[in-house]
Amino acid sequence: MNSPKATALTTGTSDVSDVPSGLDSAERVLRLEIEGLQDLANSLDEHFSKALEVIAAMSGHVVVTGMGKSGHIACKIAATLSSTGTPALFVHPAEASHGDLGMIREGDVVVALSNSGETTELGSLIDYAKRFEIPLIAMTRKAGSTLAKAATVALILPESTEACPMGLAPTTSTTALLALGDAIAVALLERKGFSPDDFHVFHPGGKLGQQLLKVADLMHVGDALPLITRDVVMADALLVMTAKSFGCIGVTGDDGQLVGMITDGDLRRHMSADLLAAKAGDIMAGGFKNIHADALAGEALRVMNAGKITTLFVLKSGKPVGILHIHDCLRAGVA
Repeated sequence: MNSPKATALTTGTSDVSDVPSGLDSAERVLRLEIEGLQDLANSLDEHFSKALEVIAAMSGHVVVTGMGKSGHIACKIAATLSSTGTPALFVHPAEASHGDLGMIREGDVVVALSNSGETTELGSLIDYAKRFEIPLIAMTRKAGSTLAKAATVALILPESTEACPMGLAPTTSTTALLALGDAIAVALLERKGFSPDDFHVFHPGGKLGQQLLKVADLMHVGDALPLITRDVVMADALLVMTAKSFGCIGVTGDDGQLVGMITDGDLRRHMSADLLAAKAGDIMAGGFKNIHADALAGEALRVMNAGKITTLFVLKSGKPVGILHIHDCLRAGVA
């Protein structure tokens, strides 16, 4: 007897010429899903705004739930909300009735996803939300469904053609759910003024974390700074420059502000028998590039690359508070 897999491979075969090309199928899928998203955008109304109000007013978490493919989308929505400043978690509806309902507390908002609105496993969650007066936001295609009728706010997705040629596999519908979740997350993000700094708090790792590193995260401070005053003789200045190993030295005025820099290039340009006896103030160059501690490390790297330099002093009110070398950026993965 053939296994199910073998049967699937050997039934319904036809001439290869009758099978659509992969490119044709892909284009058709994408067109249908794009049309579905356009329909979704056109269908948004005051219910979307009401859903935002409900979530913004909560004191707890957004609890996102769904079964099957909707559950996978729910997981992603919860992750996106959490990473953009709205605390969220996913609760599996089948596990909810076996103890996980305890994860849902007063102050939370439940967001339930179901294309049909009749997903049996959501029953215990719906009952729990109603019993304890926890706001319930439904995301479904069926306005007359059990889920939609029980919801505090029902977000009804428009009827769109599934990209699956059999009309069975969730495709256009799950894309719409995912996009609607993104729309909610971004609207909430903009509503609360969520900034790149806030984003970095939740994304310290990976490429995103590297892109959001600040100069303050990488700069050298304190005794590591190569600093002297104007009246220091170059013999002593060279000792400081060598000990600090940045290939440069900063020159400060009486008020502590950075007034100039001396680099390896400046030493070569002033090379003479009198160099070691000269004062730093006579050798230093003005017009140096600098940056502030709150700038992104990527911005500092661009400044150094554009100026063909390897080091930037970090200033606050004109005074040096740090120094950044191009290698600090490269080691941190800033590129």
